[in-house]
Amino acid sequence: MTHQKIFGLIGYPVKHSLSPLMHNAAFSRFKIKAKYKLFPLEERQLKDFLSGLKKKGICGLNVTIPYKEKVLDYIKSTSEGVRIIRAANTLVIDKAGKIRAHNTDCLGFARHVKELKVKPKKVAIIGAGGAAKAVIFALIKLKAQEICIYDIDKFRVLALVKRFNQLFSGGRVRAVACIDELSLSDKDLLVNTTPIGMRETDPLLIEPRNLHKDLFVYDLIYNPAETKLLSTAKVAGCRYSNGLGMLLYQGVEALEIWLKPKKAPVEVMRAALLKGVSKL
Repeated sequence: MTHQKIFGLIGYPVKHSLSPLMHNAAFSRFKIKAKYKLFPLEERQLKDFLSGLKKKGICGLNVTIPYKEKVLDYIKSTSEGVRIIRAANTLVIDKAGKIRAHNTDCLGFARHVKELKVKPKKVAIIGAGGAAKAVIFALIKLKAQEICIYDIDKFRVLALVKRFNQLFSGGRVRAVACIDELSLSDKDLLVNTTPIGMRETDPLLIEPRNLHKDLFVYDLIYNPAETKLLSTAKVAGCRYSNGLGMLLYQGVEALEIWLKPKKAPVEVMRAALLKGVSKL
């Protein structure tokens, strides 16, 4: 008898996630006895959960807000990308129960940006957490010339800027003290990497007057499909996108890590996500 393999998502909250749709669709296409589940965890539960993955039959996990950085406190084996970014969104558990951390967010963002035919040169980023680190790494690989970052936590954003400028020459990453100092008038890409916008009561982070038609607005949030930021971008005549494409491609990359050497059924996963979004 073959036991069902378990994969899933850890974070808090996770009930809004569409990840189970695309991964379970892929397992179904491959006829693999596997299930992708949601694991909402409070921070006090994180260590114990990670220490017992093999007993639970868990073979792979995705990691979302707020644990993309925190999870590394409990994992010794990491990919090169994780060591640079210092954030992980994908974990693979081997037969011995050893966990290895990867970051497919950077790959997912880069693939989606290329698909959108965006060629970022001057970028403004809101947020300095784990997702922002992956986005910055991707933007550096895409040869962005200037990356300005705002975060309410000034120490976190300064530490992030220092690290990336040490790792990559040119000093192209810099912090700003307030959102207005992102100077959107001369930027060609604005990325929101924070969870602000997931709730109807969340504020609009930018002044609508600062948007312009040459600015592409990208919000990593995909549920709701159109946040206040994206609605405002539409009215301003900007090109814009939510993070559904990034979700798809980071999921594709994660699945290929878990099921190596299988190649992910991209269109099957895309169709499952789009069907899920239509029901929101």
